Amino acid sequence: MATKRTATDVVDRRAYELDTIAAVLPMERRDELAELLTDQDVETLRHLVNEGMGENTLRALTSDLAYLQAWSLAATGRSLPWPAPEALLLKFVAHHLWDPQKRETDPEHGMPIEVEQNLRGQGFLKVAGPHAPDTVRRRLASWSTLTKWRGLSGAFTSPALKSAIRLAVRATPRPRKRKSAKAVTGDVLAKMLATCASGSLRDLRDRAILMVAFASGGRRRSEIAGLRREQLTTEPPIVVADRPPLPSLAIHLGRTKTSGADHDEVVYLIGRPVEALNAWIEAARIDKGSVFRKVDRWGNVSKRTLDPKSVNDIVKQRAALAGLEPGEFSAHGLRSGYLTEAANRGIPLPEAMEQSRHRSVQQASSYYNSATRRSGRAARLL
Repeated sequence: MATKRTATDVVDRRAYELDTIAAVLPMERRDELAELLTDQDVETLRHLVNEGMGENTLRALTSDLAYLQAWSLAATGRSLPWPAPEALLLKFVAHHLWDPQKRETDPEHGMPIEVEQNLRGQGFLKVAGPHAPDTVRRRLASWSTLTKWRGLSGAFTSPALKSAIRLAVRATPRPRKRKSAKAVTGDVLAKMLATCASGSLRDLRDRAILMVAFASGGRRRSEIAGLRREQLTTEPPIVVADRPPLPSLAIHLGRTKTSGADHDEVVYLIGRPVEALNAWIEAARIDKGSVFRKVDRWGNVSKRTLDPKSVNDIVKQRAALAGLEPGEFSAHGLRSGYLTEAANRGIPLPEAMEQSRHRSVQQASSYYNSATRRSGRAARLL
């Protein structure tokens, strides 16, 4: 009995310690994380917070760590060892990158059924079949990063592991898919915004979210969910010919996924998106703290911020209300849609990247090239 009470006390203490870094962790799973993670795991995460690691990077590391711990417990019956032996890394690859055709004739190939059922039952495993190679590489990279932060070295660069990944990728017929099957371009956005016309608090909020996320360069859902009133600065109106001046404001993003540690990223909103944002802020009476918050069924505005998943849900809900296929759109579609729309309107790529804050020309141009190739002369030779 004393042992059970002690174990409960340990979990409660970890949950309390996780609360101290709740601002940058997926706290909707706090209790689950408290049971999965070890004391050293929690201490490492707290250390990373104190070191000023970017919020998005820390969220990704925490998510990957939770998955790795859950997988290790399901596959070996023990928590992750630090550092991980090469054999465990190879087992991870074998469990996640495998050949579906070979699985049909060899049930032991790939992730064992009992491990799969365990992870699926906990909500950690959602895909059917092998994982995407990029997901496996990212989780191994997170594993390696966390190992280094513990002052240890692992076998992550071993020839055997590199060879195993290379051979497994060849045997995994999983075509790469975009995060959003379709981009939310200007015409699609207009259809979604038309569903936000009632003037209710929920419609005002969703309209502001869609317009701000798109017009600010296609902000990531975590950036929209985490936006705070203190990040907004009113700028002088923009004077245009034969029209009233357009309202303008700056969004101070601070440190982002692609910026340096001391670099404050800034993007600008002009015109209708500013009006939509101000309408929501005024109606919801938000003078400080989180900008976008939950609205309950009775129209009450919560003090709690939206989580990033809710932003994704809003995009899908508005797509469905607009008569579109919700499975084809996600929050990332606003990001890809911004660059696609910029290309459609002939805006130079460097100018669009200034607003989207993409650092990789190759990544940003992939959206640009698809749009320009469809409308370009090279595709219309006949």
